[in-house]
Amino acid sequence: MQIENTAIFEVKVLTPNRFGDERGFFSESWNKDLMEKAGFNYEFVQDNHSKSEQAGTVRGLHFQSPPHAQAKLVRCGQGCLFDVAVDFRNGSPAFG
Repeated sequence: MQIENTAIFEVKVLTPNRFGDERGFFSESWNKDLMEKAGFNYEFVQDNHSKSEQAGTVRGLHFQSPPHAQAKLVRCGQGCLFDVAVDFRNGSPAFG
């Protein structure tokens, strides 16, 4: 798993390794032990999947504050996506 930092410390880009052969490929999208070693200590409580038929489709803006805060895992299975994260926590180094 390749893990890249972004301008917001808590936001990372995770690129799973792909193992391919004549049948197709296999990719591990989440591994609890590996993620914990990388500092991600999340308990996944929900997993959603959506497909947008048209380019330029905009999906929801999500925000939860404690005690309802959730970590997000966004995955693109085909094509590309433009994901935006905004840090509006007062006092955060990445604020704004």
